[in-house]
Amino acid sequence: MKNECLFCGIVAREIPATVVYETDTTLAFRDINPHAPTHVLVVPKNHVRDAGELAEAGLADDVIKTAKAVAVAEGIAESGYRLVLNTGPDSGQSVFHAHLHLLGGAPLTLQMG
Repeated sequence: MKNECLFCGIVAREIPATVVYETDTTLAFRDINPHAPTHVLVVPKNHVRDAGELAEAGLADDVIKTAKAVAVAEGIAESGYRLVLNTGPDSGQSVFHAHLHLLGGAPLTLQMG
C-alpha cells in the first residue's frame, strides 16, 4: 500500500469497500459516510495527491467518465448529480489521494457534503 494510503489500500483490495464500478485506471466505491442516497467515490488507481495532480497525470477525464457511468448505472443521470473534488486541508480533503465525490439520488441543497 503506497505510503499507507487508505484509497491505495482499497484499490489493492487490502481494505474492504463496496466497489460499484471499475476501469483500467479508476475505481468507484460507496462512501462509508454518505451525504446523499447515492454517494460514490471515484479514485484513480495510481496514487495522485489531489485534483491538480490528477489533471497533470492526465487522469481527470477518466475519473469524470467513470462518474458519469456510475450515475447512469445508479439511475441518477437524468435527474442530476453533483461532482465534488476537494483539494487541500482547507477544502475538507482528509484523504490525500485524489477522489471525486458523486452525489445524487435526491434533491441536493447548496450545502456541500
